[in-house]
Amino acid sequence: MILNFSVSLCLCGEILPFAQLTSELEIRKAQGLLRSRRTLASPQAPHIIVDGKPYLAFCSNDYLGLANHPQLVAALQQGAQQWGVGAGAAHLVSGHFEPHHQLEQALAAFVGKSAALLFSTGYMANLGVVQALVGKGDTVFADKLNHASLNDAMLLSRADMKRYRHADMAHLEKLLAQAKSGRKLVITDAVFSMDGDIVPLPELLALCEKYDAWLYVDDAHGFAVLGGQGRGSLAHFGLDSPRIIYMATLGKAAGVSGAFVAAEQVVLDTLLNHARSYVYTTASPPALSLAVLQSLQLIEHGDSLRAHLQMLIEQLRVGLADLPWDLMPSHTAIQPLLIGENQQALQLSEGLRERGIWVAAIRPPTVPQGTARLRITLSAAHSEADVNQLIEDLRVLALEKA
Repeated sequence: MILNFSVSLCLCGEILPFAQLTSELEIRKAQGLLRSRRTLASPQAPHIIVDGKPYLAFCSNDYLGLANHPQLVAALQQGAQQWGVGAGAAHLVSGHFEPHHQLEQALAAFVGKSAALLFSTGYMANLGVVQALVGKGDTVFADKLNHASLNDAMLLSRADMKRYRHADMAHLEKLLAQAKSGRKLVITDAVFSMDGDIVPLPELLALCEKYDAWLYVDDAHGFAVLGGQGRGSLAHFGLDSPRIIYMATLGKAAGVSGAFVAAEQVVLDTLLNHARSYVYTTASPPALSLAVLQSLQLIEHGDSLRAHLQMLIEQLRVGLADLPWDLMPSHTAIQPLLIGENQQALQLSEGLRERGIWVAAIRPPTVPQGTARLRITLSAAHSEADVNQLIEDLRVLALEKA
């Protein structure tokens, strides 16, 4: 017999747990917080097919347009021919291949660090690093708008947790001064994924030096986009310090998959022995490393892509300046349009979708209550005409709203 779990069912006087889950989901739906997936039937690009319909997309983190680049596709194909499609084991068992080693060396050199360590995802990198470096008796200091993976890493570390107001250096210094014992680790996004602003890394580093703390920088949205030759947020500010531990992802602007952590060799050796999300995880396919190595070449020589992206950012900001919704202050590829109320953000997203444009509505708990937004993301693969279409359609929807 097939049971319908979309309604409350009772068994022996008790409500089945499925009914409770259904009720919770219905509450999320009423609050405008229910998440769902849509299926792409085309490669990642500005123009995509979703559920059988064509869309102009402004919701990908493929900031340089490399996810379907023919050179990366060829590198992955050739890598699979030579190295197969699976690593077969964790790095510390028999899953660490020559392409992994070559990529780690190349990434360390690219961001100006002594050594690098590959992780399967940025989420796993953050979990592994924070738990390996701090624990009971230590203190983690975290920006209140940090990514969920950094928050989870902090919780799982069992260290004392101190959260400072977003980018508020005075508040952070007050908290650092209060910590009298144990290791101190400041963790932060470099580019905040939902706001698009860049953290004041020089000021953060100065505080870490003053109070003898490590600085862990998650550069998921800055790597390959910011800094000379796309070398990331540290290069953007001209920073170089042994107390900085640097993480970047390889599935956003780099166009492939995975993440890496770069730091002093002693830090990497510590992670190799204590980062559980590294030690106990099967390594990524070695062919992916060859694709990333090819991506690094394109990133290093991609100044024209980054210049085009900056031009599109300025075009969008000028074009949307007088709308009833405010663009949040950002000079990165992440351009959030602040709407406020959840249902209004969903309605605006749906209005764009009806016009053939796909922009995601971001709602709590991903962002604070009352700050639901459209997270517009630009790519070097977009054209001026693409951005003009988005501007024009948002203007039409704004007039309809008025």
